[in-house]
Amino acid sequence: MPTNQLATPATADPGRPVEQADLFNSVEDVSRRFAESGYLTDTRLATTIFLQSRLGKPVLLEGPAGVGKTELAKQLAAVTGRELLRLQCYEGQDETTALYEWDYGKQLLYTQVLREKISQVIADTSTLAEAVDRIGAEESVFFSERFLASRPLLAAVRSPEPVVLLIDEVDRADEALEAVLLELLAEYQVSVPEIGTFVATHRPLIVLTSNNTRDLSAALKRRCLHLSLDYPDAERELEIIRSKHTGLPDALAEQLVGIVRGLRELELRKAPSISEAIDWAQTLAVLGADELTADILGQTANVVVKYDRDLRRALDAIPRLVDPNAVVPEHLPHSHGHGHTHTHDHRHTDDHTHAGDPDGTTVRAEKDRPGRHADNYYGAPGRTDAGTTSVSRGQGSRSFGARTGRKRPF
Repeated sequence: MPTNQLATPATADPGRPVEQADLFNSVEDVSRRFAESGYLTDTRLATTIFLQSRLGKPVLLEGPAGVGKTELAKQLAAVTGRELLRLQCYEGQDETTALYEWDYGKQLLYTQVLREKISQVIADTSTLAEAVDRIGAEESVFFSERFLASRPLLAAVRSPEPVVLLIDEVDRADEALEAVLLELLAEYQVSVPEIGTFVATHRPLIVLTSNNTRDLSAALKRRCLHLSLDYPDAERELEIIRSKHTGLPDALAEQLVGIVRGLRELELRKAPSISEAIDWAQTLAVLGADELTADILGQTANVVVKYDRDLRRALDAIPRLVDPNAVVPEHLPHSHGHGHTHTHDHRHTDDHTHAGDPDGTTVRAEKDRPGRHADNYYGAPGRTDAGTTSVSRGQGSRSFGARTGRKRPF
C-alpha cells in the first residue's frame, strides 16, 4: 500500500521550523529563562538548547543518573510553554507502547453494532469466498484513524500544538526500538502501514536521555545534537542547592557540597546525585542542624546512599570528610535495627585477603600448618576413622527409637 502524507511540515525549510526559530533570542536568553524557571545551565548546555531551537534537531543527553537530564526536558517544556510528552524506555519494549496500536476493543464493538449492516453487504453473495472478499473490501473502515491509539511518539507528531517529547533512558530499550526511532528523529514523521505516513505539523522539541548502560547506535547519534552531562563543579552545585531554597544555611550548604563530592570519589555502586544532595540539604534543615557533625550526617546518610555496602563505606568515610584530622577507630559499629550493634572489619577486600597479606599467601600457609588441629579433629592427619566416634549398641538404639518415634512435619 502506498503511504499517504497525512500532514505537511510546518515550513518549506525542514532545517528551521518557524515555531522553533524564535523560541530563544540567544544563548544568554536560554540561560536567563532557565534560571528563572529554577534550572541553572552552563554555557555548553545553553548553547546546545539554543542550537536545537535553530537547527530543529533532537538533543541526546548522556551521563550518570541524577545530573539533571530528565529535569532539563521538563524545564524546557515549562520555559517554552509546551506540553510534555514522555516515553519511559525499558527492556523488551515494543512499538505498541512507543508508537501506536489498534484499539481492538473499539473495533469489536463497532463490528457488533454494525452486524446488521455487514449482513446487508454480503446478502447477495453465493459463496464463502465471495463473502470474504466483500468484507475485505471494507477493511479500511476498521483500520482508520478512528481506531488508531496514539502512543507518545505518534502523539507528538499528531499533536495540533507544539510539544516537548522526552524519550527517557533510551539506553534501556532494545536495539529494535532504537531502529523504530530513526524515522522520527530524522524526518519528524511516523509511518503506519495500514494508513500512511504522519508528518508533524509542528515539529516537537525532542530530548533523549541515556545513562550509558550500553552504547547507542551510530545511526541514532548521527541524527542528534550530542552532549555529555557530568556532575557540576563545587561552585555550580552550591548554586543549584541555593536555588532550591532548602533552608540550610549557606555555610553548611557549602560544607555539605564538599562532603557529597567526597562520597562520589568512593567506589560506590551508585554515587549521590544532585537531586539527592538537595534532598540531604532539606533533610538537615528540617532536623534543625546548626553544625554538620559525623553523627548527624551518619544518621541521615541513607538519603543519598541507597545500597547497604555503599552505606557502610560512606559511614566509614564521613568522619574524615567532616574533619580530615579526626582520629577514627578502625572498627566502627553499625546498627542493624534489631537492638544490638556489632563491628565489621573493613580492612579486608571482597576476596577476603587482608591489608598486610594482599595475595592471601599467609592465610593459606596457616591453614596448611601441621599440628594446627587436635588429634581428634575430623580428618586430622594420621586419623583412620575419618572422625567417627564409637557408640554403644544401647545408645544407638535409644537414639534411633527417638528419631523414628517423631512424626514427620508436612
